[in-house]
Amino acid sequence: MGVEQHWRPTATPLALQQRAALLRRLRRYFDQQQVLEVETPLLARGGTTDPHIPSYVVEASDGLPLYLNTSPEFAMKRLLAAGMGSIYQVCKAFRRGEVGRLHNPEFTLLEWYRIGFDHVRLMDDVAALVDVLAKGLREFEAPQRLSYQVCFQQYLNVDPHRASGRELMACAAAQGIGPVAGLALDDRDGWLDLLMSHCIQPQLGQNRLTFVYDYPATQASLARVRPGPVPVAERFELFIDGVELANGFHELRDANEQRQRFEADLRARAAQGLDAIFMDERLLAALEQGLPACAGVALGLDRLQLVLSRSTRLEEVQSFSFERI
Repeated sequence: MGVEQHWRPTATPLALQQRAALLRRLRRYFDQQQVLEVETPLLARGGTTDPHIPSYVVEASDGLPLYLNTSPEFAMKRLLAAGMGSIYQVCKAFRRGEVGRLHNPEFTLLEWYRIGFDHVRLMDDVAALVDVLAKGLREFEAPQRLSYQVCFQQYLNVDPHRASGRELMACAAAQGIGPVAGLALDDRDGWLDLLMSHCIQPQLGQNRLTFVYDYPATQASLARVRPGPVPVAERFELFIDGVELANGFHELRDANEQRQRFEADLRARAAQGLDAIFMDERLLAALEQGLPACAGVALGLDRLQLVLSRSTRLEEVQSFSFERI
């Protein structure tokens, strides 16, 4: 198709009508649950330090960087600390990088936080919302929950909490993966991510919601870590038809621990030759003030519509693909 035709939308009128219906239903759901809709800025002085999440950087008039949000999490937690109660938001989010069937640098995110919930109770909430949004589009089998450990034992016969980097590399080789350039032998999380994305994830959530929970403590991100013989991060991810749709946390409330995790991210970024990112000091100040006990989740609305409508590419459910902006 020539450039002169690129003004046309990539989504059909039916897909845009489905999106409008999804938005009406989710707002009705949260209204009935007495969860308040909020809006927060798309630009922030502090960015996402995670070396796996690349940000868009905009230069402000004062010469300091501004970051397009990769999610509204930091600003929403500031609202939680200010006493807003349970809240949700539908917004655009931005991640610089891959463009493809399931990726677009600009996408629509639904994020919400429930006061007094843990990650287990939040999985119930996610399942209830998806059930509401799926009506008239798809019917699913009963939801499934698997711990991260059970996933690896069931699909690869390996314990992700105890296997060495060498054992994980051997597991990958047995699955026909490798050698992998740039992935060090002692990078356990790197090998775990590779095995999850290439070997396990495609099998998850076949015509059902599958929640994977209790990730390794080294993959906690902004979630609490539950101590024990094997400490685990109190977080989950949702998969349908092998597509990752949501990432939820029993939220970390300790400002000192959060600062240490940000600093570890920055050290990892430096080691990988990535640009430094300014930590979000306003978030840390809010955590110092006090974040109420809560759980939160981010759900990709484009991907959810994709699986509900049995589409194959994000551009089918987005008004304009990245190539047509």
